[in-house]
Amino acid sequence: MGKSEIKELREKIHEWAESLGFCQVGFSNTKLDDHGKKLQNWLKAGFNADMDYMANHGSMRWTPDRLKPGTKSIISLRINYLEQEPPSKTILENRSKGFISKYAQGRDYHLTVRTKLKLLEKKIKLFCEEVKISGFESRLVTDSAPLLEKAVAEKAGLGWIGKNTLLINKTSGSYFFLGEILTNLPLAKEDNRQPNQCGKCQACIKTCPTQAIRAPYSLDAKRCISYLTIENRGAIPKKYRKPMGNRIFGCDDCQIVCPWNRYAKHNLEDDFKPRHGLDNEDLENLFLWSEEEFIQKTAGSAIRRAGYNGWLRNIAVALGNAQKKSNISNVLLKKKGLSSLVDEHINWALEQQSKDSI
Repeated sequence: MGKSEIKELREKIHEWAESLGFCQVGFSNTKLDDHGKKLQNWLKAGFNADMDYMANHGSMRWTPDRLKPGTKSIISLRINYLEQEPPSKTILENRSKGFISKYAQGRDYHLTVRTKLKLLEKKIKLFCEEVKISGFESRLVTDSAPLLEKAVAEKAGLGWIGKNTLLINKTSGSYFFLGEILTNLPLAKEDNRQPNQCGKCQACIKTCPTQAIRAPYSLDAKRCISYLTIENRGAIPKKYRKPMGNRIFGCDDCQIVCPWNRYAKHNLEDDFKPRHGLDNEDLENLFLWSEEEFIQKTAGSAIRRAGYNGWLRNIAVALGNAQKKSNISNVLLKKKGLSSLVDEHINWALEQQSKDSI
């Protein structure tokens, strides 16, 4: 490809991406060695909890040309997912409601983002055919392959990795999803990183309910409520149950207090709008879902990842933390006997409700 063709294709990709609903595009090379060292140190510290997959595939996570042989550059894209004003602590302060991380209230982003990436990939392929560029190859990634996506996005100029370990953008905050196209086309630019602008701010570190941010830019998943309520398949350690409050799937605290999220942008994508009232639903109603209702109402949703037992486990803890109500114990008892995991958390919740009544 000549320089003029590369420039034209980059411009086209920006146009196509915007038409598909993406809010920013960047291009980077495949050199991520520095981030690879950080990942290895994180793993050595045991901060990945039982997410063994983070240690799998060796160096592939920071050498994308091993993930997709022949890769010369990566097209990195982000798409906003807020459909209204940035979240506040309103639901968190209402102990009768269930708090679900904003990203999980709508359709599973993997499905939506991947569909858009496929359309963009098709447009690139057609362009290559029209201008007689042969041999175009690519691979799509949406948090679905061993790739350090935040590192790629940072290098492509989409933001900086903040002290809470999330990617933050100066004009859009952090409420967005990422997606990538690995390609053999020479589209990479020089390092176009945004400067890190966390400064002296400690808001995310101070607000974390379980002190999971052990130091700036270092998150211990074993303490993180997002891990505990989603990836974790076992019991939630007792010392973290009270701090969980009413967070039943994920945690947005470090985003809610981040000053840069004052600038979070909206997206009118229907897929990202809350389903089944999950942005403002009573804990008791959610706990009483049958397994059939759970399967039906979480179809195409990230919440399905927790599984029905994990869902009940999380809500049982939240009910234990809820304000004393005469019927909560009765509600909890209706799910007794489903599994030893759920029973353990129901018993804990019953104890908490009993303590509140003394």
